[in-house]
Amino acid sequence: MAKFLIIDDERSIRNTLKDILEFEKHQVVLAENGKAGLDAALSASFDVIFSDIKMPEMDGIELLTALKEQEVEAPVVMISGHGNIDTAVDCIKKGAFDFIEKPIDLNRLLITVRNALDINSLVVETKSLKRKIAKRHQMIGASIAIEKVRMMIERVAPTDARVLITGENGTGKEVVARLLYEQSNRVNAPFVEVNCAAIPSELIESELFGHEKGAFTSAIKQRIGKFEQADTGTIFLDEIGDMSLSAQTKVLRVLQENELTRVGSDKSIKVNVRVIAATNKNLKKEIEYGNFREDLFHRLNVIPIHVPALDERKEDIPLLISHFCELICSEQGIQLKRFDAEAIEKLQTRAWTGNIRELRNVVERLIILGGLSISADDVEMFA
Repeated sequence: MAKFLIIDDERSIRNTLKDILEFEKHQVVLAENGKAGLDAALSASFDVIFSDIKMPEMDGIELLTALKEQEVEAPVVMISGHGNIDTAVDCIKKGAFDFIEKPIDLNRLLITVRNALDINSLVVETKSLKRKIAKRHQMIGASIAIEKVRMMIERVAPTDARVLITGENGTGKEVVARLLYEQSNRVNAPFVEVNCAAIPSELIESELFGHEKGAFTSAIKQRIGKFEQADTGTIFLDEIGDMSLSAQTKVLRVLQENELTRVGSDKSIKVNVRVIAATNKNLKKEIEYGNFREDLFHRLNVIPIHVPALDERKEDIPLLISHFCELICSEQGIQLKRFDAEAIEKLQTRAWTGNIRELRNVVERLIILGGLSISADDVEMFA
């Protein structure tokens, strides 16, 4: 059952809409003018708001503007007996979801209601997903080592400086990259992630720079590469130490000249991309072995950020366990569990070669297999 607010100075219109919506099993609140409607909209939450345009004291356009200024998120459907195209366009420009003329057509009304409710549910779902993503991309910990990383992120994120993130597998390099993006001036532009280790060497150039139709046997249509997709935004080159030398050469050109060429083309395309790279390899040694270009290393390594291994910040383990416990129980839809002090102490004494990723897996295993309160015995048995 959805909740509707109907704002109209004509009692007959209010009652007609109320009867229709209540017949559809919805809850309805009525307001006889714009000011009363604004008060109602600010004092309670509604799924959809209907508002007349011609009303005394505060008309519908003024009301719509006030609702948007107060960040009321419910879709607003404007109603008018004096409608014309200019009025409808003006309402939509000011943020109205739809515009309906009087006398109200029943089918038109029900279709608008259904569409507005669908949009509202999508907004709610999007917010929920954003909250889940935000929880995933948190840097948990209060150790000196992690505070240094957090400080670097805060100082570097608002700039366009290139960043090279280093650290062992499972330490949270992707989280650092995400935080750099989320705190940057490019947060409203694309964030494009490329796992260089997961792409075959013969396809990496097409993946990064795109290709033209017919550039090679399987190129049946034009492809836009990751760098073009990230234009005006940020590209995250994960595991860049595994990139082929030929692809490294092309990446170097993009960094030097801010332009690229698709495979099978001789046309240069300008791009404006911030580059964040990450690796678990020692790139200086890779340079000595001839596996990595030294000039590319220096281009990428403008701001180096090293993410410490979990064994270097074991004092953060209790906070990480608490965070993962809440996250996993929420994801699994089970009652929130807790870890006994002895269980946490036992986990702190372990060597974590797989770092945070391994700790998360162990916490999830203990939540699934252990009791409501995870004990040291559970750790001994299942971890």
